Amino acid sequence: MHTKSKAALPILLIFGLIVLYGPSVYQTKDWQAPPEADKLTNPFPGSAEAAKSGKKLFSQNCTVCHGEQGKGDGIAAVSLNPHPKNLVAKKFTSQTDGAIFWKISEGRSPMPGYRNTFTEAQRWQLVNYIRTLKGK
Repeated sequence: MHTKSKAALPILLIFGLIVLYGPSVYQTKDWQAPPEADKLTNPFPGSAEAAKSGKKLFSQNCTVCHGEQGKGDGIAAVSLNPHPKNLVAKKFTSQTDGAIFWKISEGRSPMPGYRNTFTEAQRWQLVNYIRTLKGK
């Protein structure tokens, strides 16, 4: 092996580890929405009808990871890294509606972003439904 090749080996190994494990390393940090997300206004605040529509979306798309009660204990949760967040924990519920909406829209691996899957109204409906989980 050439000397240059030997010198490049550690760099390639480090790069490979970053590519392979990088996403899970980055996600040990708290997931914070940008400050401008807090300024987003929920067009359906407290709407039972919006929450009802959000419940249907949640049941079809979110329970597999977040669980029926939103506690992060869905059937797929054990195989995910990082594990899905507990949506009824104070740390989560203390966020603004705008921050939750932003996270639903943008996603973060392993959770997909739903900006191109759900309409803006549907994403707000999900926010409204998630807010109802706290009382269950």
